[in-house]
Amino acid sequence: MVTKNQIKLVVSLKQKKYRSQHRLFVVEGKKVVNELLKSGLRPFHIFVDDTGSTKKFKEATLVSQKELKQMSSLSHPNGVLGVFHMTEANDIPVQDWVVVLDAVRDPGNLGTIIRLCDWFGVTQLVCSQDTVDCYNPKVLQATMGSIARVHIAYVDIKKYLNQTALPVYGAFMDGASVYTSDLPDKGVLVMGNEANGISNEVSDFISKRISIPQFGAPTAESLNVATATAILLNEIRR
Repeated sequence: MVTKNQIKLVVSLKQKKYRSQHRLFVVEGKKVVNELLKSGLRPFHIFVDDTGSTKKFKEATLVSQKELKQMSSLSHPNGVLGVFHMTEANDIPVQDWVVVLDAVRDPGNLGTIIRLCDWFGVTQLVCSQDTVDCYNPKVLQATMGSIARVHIAYVDIKKYLNQTALPVYGAFMDGASVYTSDLPDKGVLVMGNEANGISNEVSDFISKRISIPQFGAPTAESLNVATATAILLNEIRR
């Protein structure tokens, strides 16, 4: 049986300060929970609302739909909720490309970028301190389990960019076309804030400004940061 204290703990993890305090985060759904388990992330507790799922997830606690709804961040909980231990930050590798995010605020964008990093084999994502928390429930849902395979570090990105030995590329509207740029085997790709792009302070550390050329009407809105990341990573890996 689930206890009131367990429900209270899970509910508290919807807030960043309690996630940081307990070093725990919540994911929902059979697929995502299973992905994290297969990737070796350490579960703290798993709750399910049907007996079939208890056979799939060892040591899961069976709860009522009402209890699961109390703990869930979803309007319609989908049967499985997992609480996992956060991974500890490791040194940032330099043997491949690294994606750096400068104040990306939208949870859906961050979740999609994490998923893109996983798809394109970029194992390291570096985020500014004011980028949305990667353990935000909406971010985790958007990653579809890729959070388990991408190492994410929150650091002072100006300090990181100043110290890295890798060439630093930044996405700008007025940069050189990515389609005609020579891209190395390893480097850093910096993506900026949804509304303001890369900040002036961070742009000082960019060694090459690149862009995605526009072929349509000049009145078209600029690309969403996650969409732009997908195009640039595709060119980097092509």
